[in-house]
Amino acid sequence: MLTRYAVIGRIRTVTGKWTSYSGFVRGFVRAALNAVRPADVVPSPNIWHWPDVYEVENRAQDVHGAIWSSLSEECPFGGKDVVDVGCGDGFHLPLFAQEAKSVTGVEPHPPLVVRAKHRVASLPNARVISGPAQGLPLDDASADLVHARTAYFFGPGCEPGLREADRVLRPGGALAIVDLDGSADPYGPWLRADEPRYDPAVVEKFFADNGFSLRRVTAEWRFEKREDLEAVLRIEFSAQVAERAIASVSGLSFPVGYRLHVRRKPEGLIL
Repeated sequence: MLTRYAVIGRIRTVTGKWTSYSGFVRGFVRAALNAVRPADVVPSPNIWHWPDVYEVENRAQDVHGAIWSSLSEECPFGGKDVVDVGCGDGFHLPLFAQEAKSVTGVEPHPPLVVRAKHRVASLPNARVISGPAQGLPLDDASADLVHARTAYFFGPGCEPGLREADRVLRPGGALAIVDLDGSADPYGPWLRADEPRYDPAVVEKFFADNGFSLRRVTAEWRFEKREDLEAVLRIEFSAQVAERAIASVSGLSFPVGYRLHVRRKPEGLIL
């Protein structure tokens, strides 16, 4: 499901070859460490190339609202100013807008910015602006919650984005990062099969060392049609892993593990 800035999935390069999560990691780390320019944003293979299939994926994810329930418990956002970093085409913005005082989606890919603006056009408390996580086009201390769901914040290399989130948060505000749990069946093994060097323990240690809490969440992905399930898995994984995943799912749904990492900005001086 990874999306927006870079994803676990695959992308056709200029040479016509597919690259998967390993290629993403190398590119993401270079971009995160070296620059804040939009040109340094790593393309998201799934939503950038198949936004309509990704829309199907978004509708299928978390059908029971497990992620939203956990996020609301950890970081209540009713009446608050929310920023959704790497908002893609804005799928989650209307959900935030139902309770938040305001919600701002930040997205670096121009076609997705257009789609997101269209999605929230009728919502008076929602807007979408263009920009990368490493250089948020927002004022200091302007948000109560910075949220990123499977976008940019994938572990070592995302430090520039962490600093930017801290800059725009008010004292007492929270940075909430929702990412796939690479240790949870069945999605985790599929993910690791595409990139054996991806170590969930290393990622979890990175967030723990940077002061984040960890809450594991299991969501159910449920599709209306078998063709939709297969199409989504084929934009998320390399061909071999996708076919293996498809063969292992007999119906229209399967569980997917997530990690919710939360870090609060101190309200006063820490001695």
